[in-house]
Order: sequence, then structure tokens, then C-alpha cells
Amino acid sequence: MSPEQTGRTRFVADRMLGTLCRYLRFMGYDIISANSLSPGNSSEDTLLIRIAHDEGRVLLTRDRDLASRAGPAGILITSDDVIGQVTQLRDAARIDPEIRMTRCSLCNTPLREASPVEIAHADYAPKDNTGFAFFFCPHCDKLYWNGSHGKNLTDRISRHLG
Repeated sequence: MSPEQTGRTRFVADRMLGTLCRYLRFMGYDIISANSLSPGNSSEDTLLIRIAHDEGRVLLTRDRDLASRAGPAGILITSDDVIGQVTQLRDAARIDPEIRMTRCSLCNTPLREASPVEIAHADYAPKDNTGFAFFFCPHCDKLYWNGSHGKNLTDRISRHLG
């Protein structure tokens, strides 16, 4: 489903926003991280701007100059704290801060429902998995479920933004 069909903003983020990037992925947002690009590229800022423009993404950055160069496609993130960053994006009507568990927090791949075999082979999965919905990243081979970590994220967002 395209962003036009879902109405959800897609993002690209600079290297200074790794934690925000993971939070947005837990919220179901399609976000490319500069951390996935080859390090040491002297023209990385130009590449991030190109990705934003070519793919219709919003560039999130802590770099004032980069946000300015990106023009309307850029947002300068002003807070050092991830909850402050989420609040800024919510207040700018760019996100709905709700944990959705639809994207891999590591690689951004859309998650799919996990098979019983994938759940059984994940030694880190809860032994009593009654009542949990499990999701799987086919790229990272990582299992997700909305257990205590998801609940803690939801509680933290609700406490600060609710």
C-alpha cells in the first residue's frame, strides 16, 4: 500500500536520530536511516536530500544547515530527548504516536505474521505465548511481539503525550 493510500508520512533521518528512527518504526512509519548508508560518504547530506525529494519523504535532522538545504522537505528536530522529538512531530501533525508493530525496528522491513515454527525457533520468545500476537521480519529473521517492551513504550508515550 502506498503512502498516498495510507495517508502516512514517510521519512528519512540523519545519523543523529537513531533512537527516534526506532520509535517511528515501532509506530509503523516507513523511515530510512542514514545509519543504513555507507559511512564516510562526504556527500551524505546531499544524498539524504535527494532521497527525500525523489521518494517523497520528509527529512528529519538535528543539523540546522541540512534542514535549511532540504527546504520544505526538511524538519529540524530541536530536542535531544526522544519523547521531545516525538512530541515535536506529533505537534506538527506528522505522526500519530501509537505503537503498531508493523515494521522491523532494525531494518524498516514490513513485518508479517509469524509462523508457529518461527515462534518455536526463537529462543528469546516467551515460553508461555498465550495471548500474544507474533510478527516476523523476513529480512532480519527477528521475532516481535507486543510484550513488556511494547507495553513500556506505549506507557511511556501515553504518559508524556497523552
